Amino acid sequence: MQRSFQKILVANRGEIAVRIIRAIHQMGKKAVAVYSEIDRRALHVRLADEAYLIGGASSLESYLNQDAILDVAVKAHADAIHPGYGFLAENAEFAKVVSEKGFAFIGPPHEVIHLMGDKTVARKLMLRAGVPVVPGTTEPLEADDRAIEAASEIGYPVVVKAAAGGGGKGMRIVRKPDELLDAMRTAKEEAQSAFGDSRIYLEKYLEKPRHVEMQILSDAYGNAIYLGERECSIQRRHQKIVEESPSVLLDGPSRREMGETAIKAVKGCGYVNAGTVEFLVDANLNFYFLEMNTRLQVEHPVTELVTGIDLVKMQILIAEGLPLPIRQDEIVRSGHAIEARIYAEDPLNSFFPSTGIIERFRAPGGPWIRIDSGVTEGSEVSVYYDPLIAKLIAWGKDREEARRRLVQALEEFEITGIRHNIPALLSILNHPKFVAGEINTHFMQDYLQTEDLLKGDLTEEELVAAAIAAARLRNSQEVSQSAFEQRLVQSPVGEVNRRRWVQKRYENLRG
Repeated sequence: MQRSFQKILVANRGEIAVRIIRAIHQMGKKAVAVYSEIDRRALHVRLADEAYLIGGASSLESYLNQDAILDVAVKAHADAIHPGYGFLAENAEFAKVVSEKGFAFIGPPHEVIHLMGDKTVARKLMLRAGVPVVPGTTEPLEADDRAIEAASEIGYPVVVKAAAGGGGKGMRIVRKPDELLDAMRTAKEEAQSAFGDSRIYLEKYLEKPRHVEMQILSDAYGNAIYLGERECSIQRRHQKIVEESPSVLLDGPSRREMGETAIKAVKGCGYVNAGTVEFLVDANLNFYFLEMNTRLQVEHPVTELVTGIDLVKMQILIAEGLPLPIRQDEIVRSGHAIEARIYAEDPLNSFFPSTGIIERFRAPGGPWIRIDSGVTEGSEVSVYYDPLIAKLIAWGKDREEARRRLVQALEEFEITGIRHNIPALLSILNHPKFVAGEINTHFMQDYLQTEDLLKGDLTEEELVAAAIAAARLRNSQEVSQSAFEQRLVQSPVGEVNRRRWVQKRYENLRG
C-alpha cells in the first residue's frame, strides 16, 4: 500500500538525527524530534519543526523509552517513525508495536529484524539461501561436551559469540582446547548482561581477515539492488573507526559476485528497505557472511558520495510503498570516499571517553569535504550516550586524493574542551600500510599502539610556537595543566604532537 508521509518522527539524537531531519526537509516533509533532559539545546532539537521531551538523561528514560516515543508520535500526528541507528533501530518488538499503532516503521519488517538479530537463525537462513558462512555451529550451545566436540570439528582457533549480540560483546577468541569452557562461561555472562540472552555459538576464527560490507536497497515488490561495498577493516575493539568505498580488495568480477551474494541474502529473508550485508574476507579472498545490519549504517555517507544516491531519502520512499526508482544497471560509482569517525576520547589514555563542554568546534571546509555532526560550540558530551561527535568524509577521484583531502581536513579541524581521537585518525591515515591499502581487522593492534601516537619530532615552527606558549604561561600565575593546554591550543603546534609536548613541558615547569 502506498502512502505519502507528511510528518516523520525521528526516534534518535546526535548526528544521525540531524542527518535524517535534513533529508526529511529536503523532501518537503515535516520532522518531529524527541529529546532527553540533557539534550534540550541539542542541534537536532533546533532543526526539527516540533520537539518533545521524552525523559531523563539516561537512554532507558528517554531514547529507549518506547511508550514515551509512541505517545509523542500520537500527539504530533506523525505518519512514520525513523529509528536511525542504535537505540531502538534493531528492536523487533518496537518495530512491531509501531506498525500495530498505525505508524509506518522506516526500516525492514519486524519479522526480518527478529530473524536476522538471532545470529544462529541468520546463519541457517543464509545457508539455505546459498550464501557462504564462516564454518561453525548453527544451534546455540547448551552442553559443554557438545561445545568441545564442535570446536574440535571446526578446528582451533575458534570464536565464541553471543547469539543475540553484536559489537564484540559476548565474544571470546579461543586458541586452545583448555581455554574453551572458561571462555564460554565468560561470554555467556557478558551476553546475558548486554542482551538479556545468554545463548552462545561457535565459529571458526579467521586470522586477520578484512571486513567488507555490501549496501543494498530492496522494495516491497521484489526488486533489490546493491550499491557497492564499503571496507570497514580499521577497527578498535570490534568498533569501526575508518571506512571507505570502494575497497581496494575487490575488482569488477569480485564486486559483482559479492553484490549478487548480498542480494541472495536479502531475498532469502524477505528483506525490505535499506540494509547492509557484512562479510569477512580471508587471505585467499574467500568471503563469508558475518551478519546483516537491518538499519542505516553509521558509515552510509561513503556510499552516498560515490553513487550520488541519498540513502535516507530512499528509505523513506520505500517505506511509503513506492518501488525502487533505479535499476541495478543504472548504478554508477565514481571516485573514492573515506570516512573518519571523530570520538570524544583520549587516544593517549587507552581511548578513555572524554566528557565536558565543547568550547571550540571549527569544522574544516573546502570542495569534496562532508561533515555529519550533531554538536556545536557549547554542546555537552555526557556519559550517557555514545561518544561519536562527528563523521568527516572526503571524496576524491581516486583513493590517494580522498586520503590526502581527509588528512588535510582533519588537520584543520579544531575541537577544544574535550579530548578527541583526531591524532589517532591522522596516524592511521598516514601509516604506510594504510596508504598501500594493506589493512585488516588487526591493523590497530598491530601498527598503532599508544607509543606510535607519540612518535615524530616537532618541526622548527612547532617548537617556536611551543616556546611562545611556554613563555606566556611562565609569566602568568596559572600553573594548571588545563590552562597550559588552553594557551597552547591557540598556537600552530601539530595535533599529533601537542599532547606529548604539553605533557613534557608541563612536567618540566612543575619540576
